[in-house]
Amino acid sequence: MSHIRIAPELHLILEPMSGILAEEKEDVLEYSLDHISTVVEDLDKIVDDMMNSLGPDHPLLASFPGREKAAVTAGVWTNIFYGFIGGLLLMFLFTVLIKIGGL
Repeated sequence: MSHIRIAPELHLILEPMSGILAEEKEDVLEYSLDHISTVVEDLDKIVDDMMNSLGPDHPLLASFPGREKAAVTAGVWTNIFYGFIGGLLLMFLFTVLIKIGGL
């Protein structure tokens, strides 16, 4: 915890983030959370990246610049490919039914 000792002989400390002036006590445990806040910030970036992975229009954390629409483009080409294969299969089945005389 970052604090400023205002008057060490009077045991007064100031917490600069909130501006609270308080008396320093011997029975209070002091623990610095500065290193934990950096870990929480890293975890926050990872959580934002996981949320961005749910939508194709957001950039990912480990992707190269300019790759924001890569998932959309890949989806379009995949749908074109599967549509072409499905169309060929339907045309083949239709021609087989015509040759057999079912239609």
